[in-house]
Amino acid sequence: MEAPAPRKIHFVSLGCPKNRVDTEVMVGVALNGMARMARADGGSIESGTFELTTEADEAEVIVVNTCGFIGEAKKESIATIFEMAELKKLGVCKKLVVTGCLSQRYPGELSAQMPEVDHFLGSSDMLKLADVLAGKADRMLVGNPADWVIRASDPRVITGHRASAYVKIAEGCNRTCAFCTIPEFRGKQRSRATDDVVREVEQLVSQGVREVNLISQDTMAYGRDLTALAKEDRATLADLVRRVADVKGLSWARVFYLYPETIDDALVDLLANHPRVVPYVDMPLQHASDRMLKTMRRGHGKDRQKRVVERMRASIPDLVFRTAFIVGHPGETQADFDELCAFVEWAQFEHVGVFKYSDEESARSHALDGKVKPIVAANRWRKLMALQRTIAREKNKRLVGRELEILVEGPSEEHELVMMGRHRGQAPEIDGQVYLSGGEVLPGQLRRVRVTQAADYDLVGDVIDADDEDRPVKKKISLKVLGSTPPRAHQ
Repeated sequence: MEAPAPRKIHFVSLGCPKNRVDTEVMVGVALNGMARMARADGGSIESGTFELTTEADEAEVIVVNTCGFIGEAKKESIATIFEMAELKKLGVCKKLVVTGCLSQRYPGELSAQMPEVDHFLGSSDMLKLADVLAGKADRMLVGNPADWVIRASDPRVITGHRASAYVKIAEGCNRTCAFCTIPEFRGKQRSRATDDVVREVEQLVSQGVREVNLISQDTMAYGRDLTALAKEDRATLADLVRRVADVKGLSWARVFYLYPETIDDALVDLLANHPRVVPYVDMPLQHASDRMLKTMRRGHGKDRQKRVVERMRASIPDLVFRTAFIVGHPGETQADFDELCAFVEWAQFEHVGVFKYSDEESARSHALDGKVKPIVAANRWRKLMALQRTIAREKNKRLVGRELEILVEGPSEEHELVMMGRHRGQAPEIDGQVYLSGGEVLPGQLRRVRVTQAADYDLVGDVIDADDEDRPVKKKISLKVLGSTPPRAHQ
């Protein structure tokens, strides 16, 4: 008897890289936990009774993993849910599942207002998708956010470029920043055991991953909860980074979401000297006015931030520094904003993301006086982005003529005949890209490239081979036709 054709399932992953990891676990659940890699060219993966499809209008089951962090993200999530719900009216989609931070934050409201949705899962309920797909689940499956910490044994299928993966080292956050609601729907800090993180990295490398990006909500706090609970002795971020970077076969290890507090010498030494720890610091600073940093409940002032930037610049050769700021927070005056602009001009960050303040009803900042008009916040956003664009362009111009190691990702989304990749100072899907001109390259390769053109955020480079300098090269490409996309702001 011929086996039934697999049903098709489609995933939409919104929000930050942490959400991407959760989506990839659900993809693994749908494919019966098969540890197989998604194709970067957008093709399908078949496993058991489900087949992953990139076309929503072909899917019998659609899963939307939502973001509920700020207003714009919530609007995008709601619009996506309704867009996917339209496919049910056409008779293609039989089951619509909504999961993630938005449903964790507003389960009752969404359930009442979205009858089109068949099942709701929260931010800690990825494994419950198995029951949903088996047809034996309740409609409301939103659990306690503190119940979830990813494990190396969980099913996961990488859905991006197969050479790179994000790895979550903790869940939740213990900070009390005035503007942030993440602890509300992600829970308190819960660090993974170091051995478990290393085990997952080893698994990913065995599947072809060359770069891992370590993420959490507050990476600097990694291991503090484990030590306090006597689950693991002296669990430190530096120890974790070193052990990950020492995994055989890994080329690059990158660390995200550091906090501007005292960074121990061991971590600085790794960033400066370990051949596989990229000299990339991601540290959302949020503001630079002492008054605003206090209002935001950040626990430090501008002087500490300046000392951190100066220390990183002095200690880490070829440092790439990414940060993020919020404009329009309650109480922000023009003088505060001018101070922020002066700080950005002084620091000369390589990458900056800027958020317009979102007035979340459950955040501490919601009750503050001195609300900034949206038009004022928008103008400040444009001015700060324009300032950073100029800084980024000048820094990119200084790379022209240099040889850089590039991780090849695959065809460009803008021009399928043009290959692209990233240098060590460019994080996946967040910073700019390097478009590759001449030479034959394959996804996953690390290649030497000589930079020939620079734009605001992107570069063009010639692929060079030490033993093939005289080989004829392909037609040159130009950034004039490729354009240059601003980096994403992320939290």
